[in-house]
Amino acid sequence: MATTTDVLAEITGMLVEILGDEFLLAEEVTMSTSFNEDLALESIEFVALAELLHERYGSEVDLMGFLAEKDMDAILAMSVGELVTHIGRVTHASLARTSSAAATAPATTARETNAAAPTAPAAAASAPTAG
Repeated sequence: MATTTDVLAEITGMLVEILGDEFLLAEEVTMSTSFNEDLALESIEFVALAELLHERYGSEVDLMGFLAEKDMDAILAMSVGELVTHIGRVTHASLARTSSAAATAPATTARETNAAAPTAPAAAASAPTAG
């Protein structure tokens, strides 16, 4: 499971990809870095970030959906840390659901697996013969 530091590093890498190395070399991205004040991210750059997040984390991390839950002031004040926390919460919940589903799934025994696959003589008997 990714740590907060890992997610922050991944988001920083995405921001470098979107904004360019030169811009971010002057700014260290931290949990308190704001997207608007510090990074001056424009709407098209948010879209690019949303696409990169989708590629990395899947559809569960929906940046546009996350932003839609906020009013304009909250969006303008949003920090990288809020996004990191959101990603951690979503990926943790997704991991918990996956683990829970795997734990409740019935185990397949070797006998069940072998019963489903025809044995070589049975397969040969059902194969059409030339004639």
